[in-house]
Amino acid sequence: MFRPKPRPRPDLFVSAKAPVPIPARHPALREALVQASLDPAVRSIRHIPSSPVASAPLEPVDVDAVVLTKDDGRFHLDVVPARQVRDLDDEGLVLIALRELELKPLVVTADELHREPRCSNCRIVWPNRGRFVPVGLRIRILQILRDDGPMELIRLLESVRSDTDPTPSVLSLACDDLLEIDLVSQPLGPATIVRVRS
Repeated sequence: MFRPKPRPRPDLFVSAKAPVPIPARHPALREALVQASLDPAVRSIRHIPSSPVASAPLEPVDVDAVVLTKDDGRFHLDVVPARQVRDLDDEGLVLIALRELELKPLVVTADELHREPRCSNCRIVWPNRGRFVPVGLRIRILQILRDDGPMELIRLLESVRSDTDPTPSVLSLACDDLLEIDLVSQPLGPATIVRVRS
């Protein structure tokens, strides 16, 4: 019997870098999670709902922390526009819990979130997540980049033999954490560098 695929909940963020969906009710947090999902330096994303604190051992502290594992350490994502309002005591306990978890803060302001060209580039790439990429096309794209190394997007697209435009498939593979696309140095275009995920 056919069962339709369940619709994702709008308050949960799904990423190839996250083993389970991340609670993300605020639009600024969702935007930051998209950018982290497409950032080659970010290896994984996870959510820590609560954590014990040595100075308050009776019950875990509600930290609601998004943790990014990057090449240079583990960070808790602190998106300024999405910060929760807590009283001083609760805020103090959260800071202690984050310190005991050995998480460094990664503060992201509204200005940083909307910095160009990354913001627009991520908004172009991310809608391609979950797009079906035929196995043959996936293999051809990955093999070209493995054989010839990083290359300009236009050269990759010209090298891929396909009956349809392979651009959406390339962008989908970036969302799947299989490719890295330079979304920071210039607007997405023919000269954008693409490489296999290292």
